Amino acid sequence: MTDKIKIAIFGGSGYGGAELLRILLFHPNAEIVLVTANEHAGKAVGEVHRNLFGLTDLRFEKAPEDLSTLENVDVAFFALPHGQALSLIPQLPETVKIVDLSGDFRINDADIFKRFYKLEHTATDLQKKFVYGLTETNREQIKQANYIANPGCFATATLLALAPLVKSGLLTGKIIVDAKTGSSGSGAKAAANTHHPQRMNSFYAYKPFQHQHVPEIEQHLREVGEFASDFVFMTHSLPVSRGIFASCYLETSDVLNGEDAKKLYERFYQESFFVRVVEGSPDINWVKTTNFCDIAVNTNGRQIAIFAAIDNLVKGAAGQAVQNMNLMFGFEEKTGLILTGSNP
Repeated sequence: MTDKIKIAIFGGSGYGGAELLRILLFHPNAEIVLVTANEHAGKAVGEVHRNLFGLTDLRFEKAPEDLSTLENVDVAFFALPHGQALSLIPQLPETVKIVDLSGDFRINDADIFKRFYKLEHTATDLQKKFVYGLTETNREQIKQANYIANPGCFATATLLALAPLVKSGLLTGKIIVDAKTGSSGSGAKAAANTHHPQRMNSFYAYKPFQHQHVPEIEQHLREVGEFASDFVFMTHSLPVSRGIFASCYLETSDVLNGEDAKKLYERFYQESFFVRVVEGSPDINWVKTTNFCDIAVNTNGRQIAIFAAIDNLVKGAAGQAVQNMNLMFGFEEKTGLILTGSNP
């Protein structure tokens, strides 16, 4: 395909929508024809997202009342709060490809979805058409898909850290994941526990044993390989704005030295440009504003510590969404995503 594809973004005023705009405005094969934000309807994109001031003439619009009229759209991104895509996506023409950044279509079991998202799943028939969009493990399925459930940010970092070992069959016993995130993961609207003065000089855990990314992690690990391990997943609030750092602790059935473990990961991700295997430990500063996931593997006999770092808004959301779009339309996977970090 050489012509530009026409893109609609539903929910362009939040952090995920802002990153979609930042990336897609400079994607050589993309033309944004609609970006919605009901509360900002009529405002220029550059007025709401000041980092984009002077870079686009786009204006926010209200979502059309009749979505069936969007026959000119090739792909629609949904960057809306959980629950809203459930009612909107079924209204679109079947010719429109979908990338949903919310959790609405990540979980195959409606009862588990209700337990973790506190919502009734109202589109179970459509759920069957969705492919889980962890690009590095589901690449071939994504190429053939019309509907993509983009992974959660914690899930992206954790799954990329664990997938090579699950696929290898070396996992045994309990897995403990200690994951930390910056405040932008809570969205653009401030709440009591995400407000900057609350988080800036603080550190705390939240949603113990109840985080909504747990079931999608377990579900996809079972798709990657034989997975029946006890899984303990804990999330913490970092006093930074961007970035996720996941520390994964586990034991393997065989003793692996550090070099063998590193080679296992390098082989698994040899075709994955956006996963970098680094020494010692990654650093969220190295991946901020980029689509990279940096992974380090450290061993002590059968004990392994795997560290993964991503930008929660790019690789954990908008960047991976565009990466999946590229595959769906036959573009080079890296197109529009060569986004470098800064130093310092």
